[in-house]
Amino acid sequence: MSTPYPTTAAAALRICIAGAGAIGGTLAVRLAAAGHQVSVLARGKTLDVIRDKGLTLHDLHGVTHARPAASDRPEFGVQDVILVCAKSQDMAGLLPQLAPLIGPQTVVIPTNNGVPWWYFHREGGRFDGNAVQAVDPDGVLAQAVPLTQLIGSVLFITAEVIEPGVIKSVNPHLIVLGEPSGEMSERLLRVRAAIEAAGIEARATDRIRDKLWTKIIANLSTNPLSVITEGTLEQLYGRPELREVVNQIMRETLLVASSYGARVEIDPLTFVQLGEAMGSFRTSMLQDLDRGRPLELAAIGDAVLELAERFSVPMPITRAVVSLARFRGITAQNNNLSLSGAQR
Repeated sequence: MSTPYPTTAAAALRICIAGAGAIGGTLAVRLAAAGHQVSVLARGKTLDVIRDKGLTLHDLHGVTHARPAASDRPEFGVQDVILVCAKSQDMAGLLPQLAPLIGPQTVVIPTNNGVPWWYFHREGGRFDGNAVQAVDPDGVLAQAVPLTQLIGSVLFITAEVIEPGVIKSVNPHLIVLGEPSGEMSERLLRVRAAIEAAGIEARATDRIRDKLWTKIIANLSTNPLSVITEGTLEQLYGRPELREVVNQIMRETLLVASSYGARVEIDPLTFVQLGEAMGSFRTSMLQDLDRGRPLELAAIGDAVLELAERFSVPMPITRAVVSLARFRGITAQNNNLSLSGAQR
């Protein structure tokens, strides 16, 4: 169960944010404003802007500016905490680079969507220790960071990069943290307190996979469908013809979650009500489609389908929507490459 703890001032930590997109930028600003020694691994124009002007966050706290250290190389020294804020498909290229930042006591917290590669680490069930092939087919992720130094996380943060270095987030921030083993460890509570003190609601749980499935259901039922329809959350949850597809994907995914012993506290009707209330927000996957970037379908879609096959759970609607979203994503990337080539 999730356990509330009082907000207390936490000692300043050395925290690296690996990946300075919308989520990474939000965390970097909030944590830096709280007095932590924050560094950011970034690249390209984002890196140039952070070095030149810093990061600016527009959220429910107002407008907050921060000037974290920034580099495209892991030259910040050993960290207390590393928050890995890359998309799932970018993890294999990023995680091995973090080695110089990781000491014996460093806590590594991946924040990406979907089924994590560490899902079965100390899971305690019949598949304990198994790999999730869809997200780590070559075992690169499992080898890059000691599994004993990982803490799981589920982020309920909606944010969008308005322009390089400027992020907007219009909803409350929430992060749920949990040890893969379910242990309420000292390091888990320390990290939770540090994040809570930064103005982000943070909860520690002894059942992190329950929260993972809550987020997986939300992502899988909306992200791929948004790619096909280009619909906002308000439209996906609010328009009857789209809401029916959302509900069917939810039902299929809930059956998979229950097969693995997960207890999802939010029912489909509440999902719909909460989702519609988020307004005209464009999912992260739709934002990636707009920019011609690879879509996060392996962790959000393929991994769930892989887990479903272990228990012979049929997911016909989910499979069809994921396939259509993949086609749209590949088409958008090809068009983007063609346009880039034509402009040279």
